[in-house]
Amino acid sequence: AQIRSNGNYVAIVTNGGGGTSFCRGRAVARWRQDRTRDPGSQFVYLRDVHTGEVWSATYQPIGKEPASYRVEFLAEKATFERLDHDIATRLDIAVSPGDDVEVRRVAITNRSSRPREIELTSYVELGLGSIAEDAANPAFGKLFVETEWIAENTALLARRRPRSRHDPTLVGFHVLSIYGRTQAQVEWETDRMRFLGRGRGTDNPKAMDGRALSGTTGAVLDPILSLRTRLRLAPGGIARVAFTTGVAADESGARACVQKYHD
Repeated sequence: AQIRSNGNYVAIVTNGGGGTSFCRGRAVARWRQDRTRDPGSQFVYLRDVHTGEVWSATYQPIGKEPASYRVEFLAEKATFERLDHDIATRLDIAVSPGDDVEVRRVAITNRSSRPREIELTSYVELGLGSIAEDAANPAFGKLFVETEWIAENTALLARRRPRSRHDPTLVGFHVLSIYGRTQAQVEWETDRMRFLGRGRGTDNPKAMDGRALSGTTGAVLDPILSLRTRLRLAPGGIARVAFTTGVAADESGARACVQKYHD
């Protein structure tokens, strides 16, 4: 399904949770086409802090069979509902009509009879280049990306330096917003190798082994954008979190969007 609410930004989503995003002919997230698999470049992971069980808000990338799974595609959004270990999740994916951003809002419900502590971790593989450049030599394009942590808005910024005077400046961002009052701490990561680990992939990342994210930023060799928070749910309790990813033509525009979607 293609989700678009403006003429610039397009989010492509499959029923398994794969896909990618484009904006004005540029790959916001990494673009990979494979007829035999369902690759994706943007996911939300969940982990039960006490049991260590790990799953994802969509079927991809973990690939674990849930107790129930339902997907609905509408013109304005895609919705994924699933039940794992007595935790019900609902993921809504929509594109903003006013900005070049997509919002992934996660609602979590504790259907068990005991309190639960759940970690939510986002993962975005950056593109920030033309589709042709990303397909031809993605490793080279990543050398031009520098990341920054914005603590007051719990957000990550990614600047792509122009490779030539004709190459447009592009600034990406990834924002975490938690609905309601919370004292939850936020962790972050922008180094893909530190997140996945050597010889591991998005279906079994090192970051989901129970260790904290490293907080690495700057000119990393293989940049991603990842944010994490931890939620405590009483029996029957509900919590809502939103991860917003987008691009802007300059840094001032990106920072304005970061503040807007954090609030």
